[in-house]
Amino acid sequence: MTGLSALFVNEMKLAVKSGGSAMTGVIFFLSLVTIVPFAIGPDLELLSRIGPAILWIGTLLATLLGLDRLFRNDVEDGTFDLHRLSGEPLELIVFVKGVAHFVTTALPLVVSAPLFGLFLNMDGDAILATALTLLIGSPALTFLGAIGAALTVGLSRGGLLLPILILPLTIPVLIFGVAASYAYTDPLLGFRTPVLLLGAMTLFSLVLSPIASAWALRLNSD
Repeated sequence: MTGLSALFVNEMKLAVKSGGSAMTGVIFFLSLVTIVPFAIGPDLELLSRIGPAILWIGTLLATLLGLDRLFRNDVEDGTFDLHRLSGEPLELIVFVKGVAHFVTTALPLVVSAPLFGLFLNMDGDAILATALTLLIGSPALTFLGAIGAALTVGLSRGGLLLPILILPLTIPVLIFGVAASYAYTDPLLGFRTPVLLLGAMTLFSLVLSPIASAWALRLNSD
């Protein structure tokens, strides 16, 4: 087993031992989906119309859970110094940790989104479109969040500052994700353009985030 694959397996084990990021995110997601209908009222048509937006907002907020601990524990217990001495590029280490966080936090939300879509009175096409766009766009939310986690790793209350830094960066992902969800069910709207832009933002974040996060970690540790 290579160092990077061992790191990935270790991150998965730590996520399970720390209480299960997946279950925490799903419970938060379920709470949001349950509360929104009470706030809107008995209008099922309105609820189904705004359902994709609710699922995207829930995914965004749930992804932020535990994101401030993505690098903080490694820096505090000295593991980060061992990573730097291991010979592996720090950018690849950041990428592996981001993938592990996505698998344990965001991916369970994507899998559970169709079930929660039924709670919001969404039809089959809308549920399929929203789940597809979440699968394409949610990695961007995780990796953009990794940049904020790296920038605030040296702050004692970085968890409070993290959402303020990350939310403006995630607004374009949210806009095109919701737009693609609506365009899939409306023949008058083009589905291809927003979903391609959503995929482009995900690919851009996969490249940019490890570089920016590694630079921020080096800056905070020197």
